[in-house]
Amino acid sequence: MRFTNKVAIITGGVSGIGLATAKRLASEGARIVIADINEQHAEAAVRAVKAAGAPDALASLCNVADARQVAATVRLTMETFGGFEVLINNAGLMVFKALEDLTEEDWLGVLKVDLLGAFHFIREAFLHMKYGGAIVNVSSIHAVETEPLVAPYAAAKAALLSLTRSASLEGKPKGLRVNAILPGAIDTPMLWENPNVKSGAEKIEQHDVGKAEEVAAVIAFLASDEASFIQGAAVRVDGGRLDRL
Repeated sequence: MRFTNKVAIITGGVSGIGLATAKRLASEGARIVIADINEQHAEAAVRAVKAAGAPDALASLCNVADARQVAATVRLTMETFGGFEVLINNAGLMVFKALEDLTEEDWLGVLKVDLLGAFHFIREAFLHMKYGGAIVNVSSIHAVETEPLVAPYAAAKAALLSLTRSASLEGKPKGLRVNAILPGAIDTPMLWENPNVKSGAEKIEQHDVGKAEEVAAVIAFLASDEASFIQGAAVRVDGGRLDRL
């Protein structure tokens, strides 16, 4: 039970990789805070996390793009559980448009969630997280190899890797580890709602599609004390698909 007596905040935790990670950490003893903008499914996610084994869990309605809501989520966590040792920055947003059709608002909408959302939570973690804590940022293979129509997402995920490196340097003296993962094609709504996949422009072979639980297992390792000497890493979780692209 690697997370007994530990508290984890997971953004975008009501579905997909976020929910799978919340359930994985819960099964290993963590108390869970699900930070998500989706109020409709938040309580169902909390029930699922408790059923997976969490000693306690709560949902905090949070738009990660809003620094005040992020601070409020951290404050709620501190007041309820007395602190937190794990932060998973998983919330993400994609916009599918050709470069010439993108607006400044499109870019800012994605960057505020995929990049600044992680920054807001990292800043709060640096202020409040317990010594020995771990942060895992969920980037994407789009950070290193991408496709048409997703420029803001790819740029944000690449910048998230840079933020991970910077945060790992500044976090180390505070006793905090910061790492990132780069999921590939994962069986989540974000994959199957991708217009490129729907149209067949991006070919997805079934053997290249991973499970959210497989990504969650890697996140759990990086967040655990077993990964105590891993700092500033970017770990691909893509079944080797990137090597063939």
